[in-house]
Amino acid sequence: MLNRVNKTLTSTAAAAAVTVLLTSGCATAIIGGAASTVMVANDPRTTGTVIEDQAIELKAATALGEEPSLKDQTHVNVTSYNQIVLLTGEAPTEDVRQQVVERVRNVTKVRHVHDEMRIAAPSSLTARSSDTLITAKVKTKLFSVKNFDATRVKVVTEAGTVFLMGLLTREEADRAAEAVQEVGGVQRVVKLFEYQPAAG
Repeated sequence: MLNRVNKTLTSTAAAAAVTVLLTSGCATAIIGGAASTVMVANDPRTTGTVIEDQAIELKAATALGEEPSLKDQTHVNVTSYNQIVLLTGEAPTEDVRQQVVERVRNVTKVRHVHDEMRIAAPSSLTARSSDTLITAKVKTKLFSVKNFDATRVKVVTEAGTVFLMGLLTREEADRAAEAVQEVGGVQRVVKLFEYQPAAG
């Protein structure tokens, strides 16, 4: 069973679990129930935008799976937040990477694409498991930050690099990044936040 194109969000108790696995060209979504309700309640995005982000991830996975050469050669993680897409993973050549970016860019409602894919062979299951563990540790760390709503931050880890997405003030974003840098195994932190004005 092919599992080259995938999107996996590893959740803590207060975050929704969303897994998109592209298997033989078919996309399947598994969305947590009660945890998802908690996350949406605290999410600064509208409910419609949250649903649209999930749809973008599914459509992107399907679009990539429709092209056998992309499905067979790449490992691509598609993460959408507020209709801005982050691409992580590996592609064998720059040409293939650009094909991935263009297919995702053409998905309906995508506002912008952050291309953070590496030119490399698909990562091993061991490496992906390590990234999953780092993501869990990062989320736990964010929940320990005082006066900070960790459910407003989406965390993606690839090859030890942690990408942070969300709608935060600059002060909140800086606090989040500083906390994440303290987590073991994190090699680099990349802030991809959309900044909101501070209250008051």
